[in-house]
Amino acid sequence: MVFSLDTRSHSEIGLVRKNNQDSGFHSPNMLLVADGMGGAAAGDLASSVATQQISKVDSRQELDQAHEVLAGALSRANDAIADLIDADPALDGMGTTVTAALFTGTQLAMAHIGDSRAYLLRGGRLHRLTHDHSWVQSLVDEGKITEADAAIHPHRSLLLRVLNGQSTHEPDLETVDLQLDDRLLLCSDGLCGFTTETEMARAMRDCTPEAAVAQLVQLAHRGGGADNITVVVSDVVPQSDELDALPGTTIGAAAEYTAPILEHHTLSGAEGVVLAPEPAAEAERFVTSPDQVPHLDEEVLRYAPRARSRRPVIATLALFTSVALLAAAALWGAWRYTQGQYYVGEDASRVAIFQGVPGNVFGKKLSHVAEAESTLVDDLPAYYRQQVRSTIPVASLEAARTTTAELKVRADQCIRIRAQRQTAPSASASASASATANAPVSTVSPTASVSETAALPTQTPSQAVTALPTPSEGEC
Repeated sequence: MVFSLDTRSHSEIGLVRKNNQDSGFHSPNMLLVADGMGGAAAGDLASSVATQQISKVDSRQELDQAHEVLAGALSRANDAIADLIDADPALDGMGTTVTAALFTGTQLAMAHIGDSRAYLLRGGRLHRLTHDHSWVQSLVDEGKITEADAAIHPHRSLLLRVLNGQSTHEPDLETVDLQLDDRLLLCSDGLCGFTTETEMARAMRDCTPEAAVAQLVQLAHRGGGADNITVVVSDVVPQSDELDALPGTTIGAAAEYTAPILEHHTLSGAEGVVLAPEPAAEAERFVTSPDQVPHLDEEVLRYAPRARSRRPVIATLALFTSVALLAAAALWGAWRYTQGQYYVGEDASRVAIFQGVPGNVFGKKLSHVAEAESTLVDDLPAYYRQQVRSTIPVASLEAARTTTAELKVRADQCIRIRAQRQTAPSASASASASATANAPVSTVSPTASVSETAALPTQTPSQAVTALPTPSEGEC
């Protein structure tokens, strides 16, 4: 049986960003979301180039050709980004995620790179179809953190694979068999990074595609709307000539302007090509390996040495005064910036929320304790103990409070485990003494005593964090 796709979409800046670096495209044959990165290095340009290049292969394909067609389109998009960077080195650092699918009539041929996602809602259950190419996801894959930890990790936006003009980044290729009444969702992390998959599934059930898009955008807003939001929802319906005849729709940055196209797609040459500057915006970061440590970029004022000249004294004084004022303004601006930052660290052997940034300048600390907590650092599992002592950067005071609440849960769990260790030997000794005094009575082994103690129901300290894993005895 052959199907058709009934698709609706939406792309917006969100509640915080200054420009939209997301792009998207959908047609009867193709679904696509691209999330640009690079900030001042033109993430919106990267997503637009990728969208415009990949949408050129919008056509109905057989499955054995669809993957090859998609992979070729992503490769050409990557080459186009490389050409633009070669023509204007100021663009170096831009890149984009891509989640794209070609519809064959019964299946999806998918290509994916980055952390934009594709989902399938079937029978009321939401299934993730893509695997994030992010640093945090690599920690989940290695078993170092859980999915719940990943959702709140301060470095969850660090990407390991994107289209950024480098030839080493290959997309994942997948095939999805479709059924009637399936619902597909492609989205940027402006949605999936600010809500849960449970809430997304609830918003997508039992409603029209238009209503599903609206409810998903509301979820992203409720989560803070701190990133661009792009959503494409598509229903698998009985074959319809009317739906199959609809034109393609471009959304987001790719719909707002046409990206420059170089005459010669090569990594050299291209002299004389001038690209219009793009508006700057914060964006996701790309790292070349999981070992790179994220850090904040700092602006440094540089003054080149100049040869002595016979300037009038007043002019010289005016110059030094201007430099001093600029330096003072820069220092004041830097101080004001630090006071808008927060991190979780250790103070007097306890977990604490600090306002500012770690370190000091000329002996003056750049942070102070904003809120002291009762949780002892030594009560934490070894992994989290190390994280606190090396400081955990967070996005806001609310995020810091959430982090300290979760650390308290883990500390309480370790306290209970240690208490069980201490009670186990005494229980065993009592059992042995009873056995010596009354030989016919069977004894209770130490192992059984520990198991019964461990099986006692415990009360979760915080109702806001209920799905945290209990630390193992070795971690405590």
